[in-house]
Amino acid sequence: MPNPLYNALLAPAADNPAPFLRDATGDVTSYGAFHDRVAQAANVLVALGLKPGDRLALQVGKSQMALAIYGACLVRGVIFLPLNTAYTPAEIGYFLNDATPALLVCDPGAAPALTPLADRTGTQVLTADATGAGSFADLADAQFTTCPVADRITDDIATLLYTSGTTGRSKGAMLSHGNLLSNAQTLCAEWRIDAIDTLLHALPIFHAHGLFVALNTTLLAGAQMIFLPGFDIDAVLCALPHATTMMGVPTFYTRLLDDPRFDTAACANMRLFVSGSAPLLADTHAAFEARTGHRILERYGMTETSMNTSNPYVGERRAGSVGFPLPGIELRVTDAEAEVPQGGIGMIEVRGPNVFKGYWNMPEKTAEDMRNDGFLITGDLGRIDDDGYVHIVGRNKDLVISGGYNVYPKEVELAIDTAPWVRESAVIGVPHPDFGEAVVAVIVPVDGAAPDLDGLRADLKTRMANYKRPKEMVIVDALPRNTMGKVQKNVLRDSYAGLFTAQATGTG
Repeated sequence: MPNPLYNALLAPAADNPAPFLRDATGDVTSYGAFHDRVAQAANVLVALGLKPGDRLALQVGKSQMALAIYGACLVRGVIFLPLNTAYTPAEIGYFLNDATPALLVCDPGAAPALTPLADRTGTQVLTADATGAGSFADLADAQFTTCPVADRITDDIATLLYTSGTTGRSKGAMLSHGNLLSNAQTLCAEWRIDAIDTLLHALPIFHAHGLFVALNTTLLAGAQMIFLPGFDIDAVLCALPHATTMMGVPTFYTRLLDDPRFDTAACANMRLFVSGSAPLLADTHAAFEARTGHRILERYGMTETSMNTSNPYVGERRAGSVGFPLPGIELRVTDAEAEVPQGGIGMIEVRGPNVFKGYWNMPEKTAEDMRNDGFLITGDLGRIDDDGYVHIVGRNKDLVISGGYNVYPKEVELAIDTAPWVRESAVIGVPHPDFGEAVVAVIVPVDGAAPDLDGLRADLKTRMANYKRPKEMVIVDALPRNTMGKVQKNVLRDSYAGLFTAQATGTG
C-alpha cells in the first residue's frame, strides 16, 4: 500500500521488540509498543471522521502521545499541524481560521479558551497534557492496535509548518511526504545515523528541528532516543553517558560549557553533536572542542525545506560556516537575477527534493518566493567561500542600509564578538534622521566582565569602514530569543526604534 512516510518510518516498527524511546523517568517503550499506540491514535481519527487531507492541529506539551498523534496522521493521511506551546489563544485563533483543522488537540488547561475559537471553524477539540493524559488518550485506550493505512504519494502534503510571522502574517509551509522522507534519508546517510545510535532529544517537537530532523531520522534508522521534556542541565548531563548523538541549538552548548561537570568524560560515549536553528559563535566552537575534543557539526535549514546544507561528518567542520549543500540539493547566491561571483554576498536560493510545495492559501506569496526554474528564494543572505563552504550573513530583512551603504550585521557581530569581554552581540538598524538607518550594536558582556566600549570602538575603527561601525552600543543582560534560540531582532528593532529620534530631541 503506497504511503511513503508510514512505510519508511513506522511500518518496520510493527512487532519490533527493540527499544525505541526512554523517557526522563527511565521507562522504555519498544518500537512495537509505539506502533501499537500510533495505531490506536489513528483509530481515534477514523472514529472522529477525519479523512486524508484533513488537518489536525496539536498544541500540547512534549510527550509520547504527541509523537503517536503525529504518527497517526501519517497512517491516515491527515495533514499534521504542530503549534508552538507558547502561542496565545489569539494566535491559535489565526491558525484555526487559516488551516481550518478538523481536530485540535490542546492542553486541558487551554481548552476553555480555545473551544469557542474552534467552534467558529467547526473544529473538534480533544485534550492531552504534558504526560499524554487527556480526552484523546481516553479514546485511544479503547481502540484496536491495528488500523488501515491510507494511500498517499510522495507529492501529498504531510504537514503544515507555520513560519514565525515576525515580519507579518504567519505563513503555512506545505511539506510533502517526499520532502520529509528525502531529507531524513539524506541526513541518515550524511551523519551516519544507524540502529546502534541513541539520540539525546531535548528539543521541542513543534518545530522542524526536533520533530522532522530528530524524530524522522531516528525512526528511519531504527535508532533509540532519550526523550527529555526540555533542556535541563542536570537531566542532560545524566543522559549524556548513555547517548551517542545530540541535536541542539547554540544555547544548549553554551549552557553545557558553563557547567564544570561537562568534560571529556561526560561525553566519552558521544560521536556527534549537531547544532542548528540559530548561528553558533566561533568562540563556542573553539571552547567546545577544547573542553571535549568534539567539533560541533553546524548545518543550515529552514521551515520551508528542512535541511539544506551541513558541515561534513568527515573533514573540516568550519566555524562560522554551515558547510556544503546536501547531496541532491542545489544552492546558489544571487543578486537580483544573476549569480554573484565566488565569495560575493547575495541571496541564498535552493532547489531540491526537500523544497516545499508552497504556502497554504497564499499562491501569490508562493509565486513571489519561487523562481520559475524551481529555486526557492530563502530570504537569507550568504556567500560561498573559495573552498565551497556556505556562510550565512544574515536575513535579508536584517540588512542595514546606512547612508546608502549596505551593512551586513553578521560581519559587524563577528568583529564585536572577538572582544574578550563580549559574550555575544546583535547588530540592528534603527531609524536615523541623517543616515536613514544607523547601525546599533546590542551587546551581552561575559559574566563579571567590565564592558570596555571605548576600547571596542578603537578596535573596530582599525577593522572596518566608518559606515559599518555602530553609531551606538547598548549593554544588556540577555538578548531576546524565541523558543528555538534565535535572536529576535524584530524585538530589538522595536525596542530601540526611537533611539536617535530621542537623542535629536533631547529626550533620551
